[in-house]
Amino acid sequence: MRSHTILSVLCIVALFAVPASAQYTDSLQTGNAELQSAGILTFGPDGVLFVGDSMGAAIYAIDTEDRTAGAAERVDIQGINMQVAAMLGTAPDQILINDMAVNPISKNVYLSVSRGTGPDAIPVILRVTASGSIDELSLDNVAHSKVMLGNAPAGGGQPSRARLQTITDLAFADGKVFIAGLSNEEFSSKLRSIPFPFENVNDGTSVEIFHGNHGRLETNSPVRTFVPYTIDNEPHILAAYTCTPLVTFPVADLQPGQKILGHTIAELGSGNRPLDMIIYSKGGSDHILMSNSSRGVMKMSAAGLNDYDHIGAPLRSSATAGVPYETLDLGRVEQLDQLGAGLALILTREGSGSVNLQTIALP
Repeated sequence: MRSHTILSVLCIVALFAVPASAQYTDSLQTGNAELQSAGILTFGPDGVLFVGDSMGAAIYAIDTEDRTAGAAERVDIQGINMQVAAMLGTAPDQILINDMAVNPISKNVYLSVSRGTGPDAIPVILRVTASGSIDELSLDNVAHSKVMLGNAPAGGGQPSRARLQTITDLAFADGKVFIAGLSNEEFSSKLRSIPFPFENVNDGTSVEIFHGNHGRLETNSPVRTFVPYTIDNEPHILAAYTCTPLVTFPVADLQPGQKILGHTIAELGSGNRPLDMIIYSKGGSDHILMSNSSRGVMKMSAAGLNDYDHIGAPLRSSATAGVPYETLDLGRVEQLDQLGAGLALILTREGSGSVNLQTIALP
């Protein structure tokens, strides 16, 4: 997923501007970042990497000290999972690449990896350079801070499926970390907005959607992937769910302790799980690119998203509606992120099990 906050330049400047970066790194303290797991990644300013730790029910902010400006150069590594396994002294089937994010300053690529399987897997953060070198970002004696999510699903022992979905996606915008995932509450699907530098955390906003293919309201299905995006001059969260509703939430409505209904603007087909999403500009227009478990990579126009009627009535289980899309032939893409103007990085999996890191032109 990404540094998921891929916005048009004008939107960043006008509506998602961030304060001077020094306040972010100055807030970090040196010590061991004791992650229990390393899942979703996203970058903030000045080389600060946010890491979602679902097992530990925490968000870490880590100073990568990676602040030398770099050009967007093509990175193509075949079988990167095999190289990572060899580097970590294990077999390819004993590692899992959980997420990928591009540092917008250096253009280096960061991977969150689990070494081993199950609750005893060791979290690892790796950095990949344009030359193809791979090194480990030490979590010892590193400047960092963390915030705990107090109403996370129960942990300990063999983690529940809900605990593993405490954090399903992250993004940074307007001085805040946005977090999607599950809580231990009755209406468990949450969107949270936490100011950074971290001071305190609220219980988040319970988010409800109408799922046309399922023909019902849903409160316990988490957002799978999302991006902050400005629609009609108002900051929104554009979120995708399993099976595959596309939903918008005004950021102003994300008030702690409240419950809100999202605006379902598309049903993109059942039997599918969205994996990652970016928004990019090309030819004077903004476009959405979303990878999926079984429906390939979808490309959609980001124009006029507020013009689509809310889908609030049941549809046939396989029907599509709302925002139209085209399917791109890019292989089995598990992760994607923007590398620079006109370029994206994709992490693809072949039938043989080989995982490849590839650079593509943004379509």
